[in-house]
Amino acid sequence: MRQGFVKVAAATPKIRVADPAYNGQQIREMMRESVAQGAKLVVFPELCLTGYTCQDLFLQEELLSGAKQELMRLVEESEGLDAIFFVGLPYEINGKLYNIAAVYAHGQVLGMVPKSCIPNYNEFYEARHFASGAELCTEVTLPDQSQVPVDRDLIFTCEELPKLRIAVEICEDLWTPNPPSIAHALAGADVIVNLSASNEITGKDSYRRELIQGQSARLICAYLYASAGEGESTQDLVFSGHNMIAENGHMLAESKRFGYGITYSEIDVERLTEERRRMTTFVTEEIHTEVLFSLDVTDTKLTRFVDSAPFVPGDKINRDKRCDEILMIQAMGLKKRLEHTNANAVVGISGGLDSTLALLVTARAFDLLERDRKGIVAVTMPGFGTTDRTYDNAVNLIHCLGAEFVEVDIKNAVNVHFSDIGQDASVHDVTYENSQARERTQILMDIANKKNALVIGTGDLSELALGWATYNGDHMSMYAVNASVPKTLVRHLVRYYADTCGDALLEKTLLDVLDTPVSPELLPPEDGKISQKTEDIVGPYELHDFFLYYVMRLGFTPAKIYRLAKIAFAGTYEDVFILKWLKTFYRRFFAQQFKRSCLPDGPKVGSVAVSPRGDWRMPSDASSALWMKELESLQAK
Repeated sequence: MRQGFVKVAAATPKIRVADPAYNGQQIREMMRESVAQGAKLVVFPELCLTGYTCQDLFLQEELLSGAKQELMRLVEESEGLDAIFFVGLPYEINGKLYNIAAVYAHGQVLGMVPKSCIPNYNEFYEARHFASGAELCTEVTLPDQSQVPVDRDLIFTCEELPKLRIAVEICEDLWTPNPPSIAHALAGADVIVNLSASNEITGKDSYRRELIQGQSARLICAYLYASAGEGESTQDLVFSGHNMIAENGHMLAESKRFGYGITYSEIDVERLTEERRRMTTFVTEEIHTEVLFSLDVTDTKLTRFVDSAPFVPGDKINRDKRCDEILMIQAMGLKKRLEHTNANAVVGISGGLDSTLALLVTARAFDLLERDRKGIVAVTMPGFGTTDRTYDNAVNLIHCLGAEFVEVDIKNAVNVHFSDIGQDASVHDVTYENSQARERTQILMDIANKKNALVIGTGDLSELALGWATYNGDHMSMYAVNASVPKTLVRHLVRYYADTCGDALLEKTLLDVLDTPVSPELLPPEDGKISQKTEDIVGPYELHDFFLYYVMRLGFTPAKIYRLAKIAFAGTYEDVFILKWLKTFYRRFFAQQFKRSCLPDGPKVGSVAVSPRGDWRMPSDASSALWMKELESLQAK
């Protein structure tokens, strides 16, 4: 439960229809098993104490009394189990029968939630037996219990983790135009549990899955769905035990159909709270009754998947689709700017990844404008650190794409500048490096003036986050097409272009660019090879992109990001290595904000960007002390 992670379970027992004693025993065993596995929240199917398919047996007092007795046995069992449980049963109140979810923990019934929407169509005949509980608001007395509230609009809040706020809807409630879960979420519930008995017909599982994922996304909540299993199957109906656990549109866990058992995952209520806090259109309106319960605060062992590359889709089909979409967004943004200014384009080409992507995007923009690619002025500017490999790749790339080739050797101009400012050319310090970067930018800007063109920026999101750019050097452009593309995604965009370009030489060149170490090439080569490798200096970009996602997109604490990174990169990086570069990320992220505060325009392509006009507005002089203190405490441990 620490850091907002709560292990949850959706459980389907193999029941016998109309046998509460047997069913209660199956539920008790699953209660013990789920808690032994660390679950703090366990939901069972609709009417599972009796069975959903009892039909007119629901009108038999013997069945109703048996269900009530078994409920109290389950409540007694819960006294020694540290979890909150949700179990379905029929329950009579004031002469009406209701389809109820009983909620209990630590030997106490916390509340009873009635089903609101009673189906009476196709194979469903619930209105024959059950009344709607949409307007029901009362209390009932149970053996050895205080007055128990009965109300659709209850929110069960954990005292030790107040961000864990649970509400209930039952089966058909979700399938209606205005599900109760909408009001629950607007009242603050961030976990919705659904006790269901959804039978199977062909194709229904897909719709059910989309419904649950969509509702969890729309409400920014976790959604636990427990459905009746094979023990319910009778006459014309077949049930499959299709259990699902979704969180904000993502399916965390899903059972195989046509069976029974327990489905587990961990939900992150802190993440849900932070998402809602960010969404200013998520406005709390409804007032519900809050019911408090208590749980022991323990560490939750995480089994949910933690993606080491959160910006990159895992499967090739979706990744290729994403790459094509991003290239089009970049190109369309640039197309509009070129069209508006009636300008050509100037791009500095180093033979590295970022400038390669910028040129590919510019070529696509010119194609969309139906302009000759000779309007793209591609400039190589070899300097003290340029290697034959990157130079050759730059030249080949320009020729393959049909841009105008311009070469300006910067070494003489930089040496004159060194002389003017009294810089010793043998001292390879930051002045030595940045003088080259600024000379290149000056050349691009002046060529742009000559050619009636805009300078197209090449720097990517990861470099901007780390401040790995020379202020008023490569930091500056007239339109920055890569500004919201993280380095891990840049690689896939270039690879996608290589795979789909249909040009053997271009493909070969792009693949070699991908195989070249990332470097600004500002220091002299060693034996003709790149001596200055960026990731040796600032750390692996795959780590920094991971940190960037969780810092900016979700606002997680350093300790939580470190915990997730250890899982995501287990077997790849040692824990101490991850922590070292996490400290570097935070230090640079805070110190380099002044560069991000004055960025040129550039298209936003994903959910994270650092433009001061869009996603990220931060004081250039903000202190990192609070975050660094937590990182130091992690290192001390």
